[in-house]
Amino acid sequence: MTLVGKILVIIIMAFSLLFLGFSTVVFTTSVNWKEETAKQKTQVTKLQGEVGTLQASVAEAQKAVETAKAEREAAKKTFEKEIADREAKIAQATDELTQARSSNEKNQQLAKTAVDEAAARTKEVDLLRAQNEAVRKQADEFKLSKTELEDQRRELARQLETAKQNNADLLEKVSTYASFLRTKGLSDNINQLRLQFSGPTPPPDVEGKITRVDAGGKGVEISIGSDDGLVVGHELVIYRLTPKVDYIGKIRIKLVEPDKAVGEVVGGRTYQGKKIEEGDNVASTIRPRG
Repeated sequence: MTLVGKILVIIIMAFSLLFLGFSTVVFTTSVNWKEETAKQKTQVTKLQGEVGTLQASVAEAQKAVETAKAEREAAKKTFEKEIADREAKIAQATDELTQARSSNEKNQQLAKTAVDEAAARTKEVDLLRAQNEAVRKQADEFKLSKTELEDQRRELARQLETAKQNNADLLEKVSTYASFLRTKGLSDNINQLRLQFSGPTPPPDVEGKITRVDAGGKGVEISIGSDDGLVVGHELVIYRLTPKVDYIGKIRIKLVEPDKAVGEVVGGRTYQGKKIEEGDNVASTIRPRG
């Protein structure tokens, strides 16, 4: 039975005693009230002692109830404080967990970035290694090529020295031959010597124009020269194409420049005395209109 139930039982007993007292009084008035009164007084006294005892028990029980209430309030406050502390700890743990998750996500992102950068650096390193290997091979090839070029340079230098010596010997011989020709009253001009001893060489297949005619009509300037293969002594024909193909004569080249030449009429006169005009054609052979 709980403490409250005990208190209720005591109260019921107290009321029972009171009702018993009242019934006793009623009984004494109807039967031997004096004797009953004495008995009842004794009984009342006894009951009063029991009521006092019961009141003391009730007071003690109330005190126990108050103490229990106080203890319950203290326990309640302690429990509430523990709950608040635990909630605060849970909130702190939740915040720490949230921060840890955020930090973990950041760390994962940083780790992913680091892995990506490491992969990129690995690729760069592989590329640099490949480039370094290629450069090393090129350097080896360059060294080999340099050695070969150095050998070629030495060989060319040797050939150049030989050519210089040969050229010096030839110049000395040419100078000796030229002096000998001059002592014999002969010209040392190579073109004149070629014409004198071997005759004129045939001209190349060329075609040009008369650009100028001297006052006597014996000398002309033409639009082709040494770049076209002409040399002194070559003979070219002069002709015109309008109003019809007409042969004018021949000229022999006397002076040659890269883009022009000077010639004179062979034999001193043109064919049938025809007059040379600017714009007439000169060529190795007459070229009729196609």
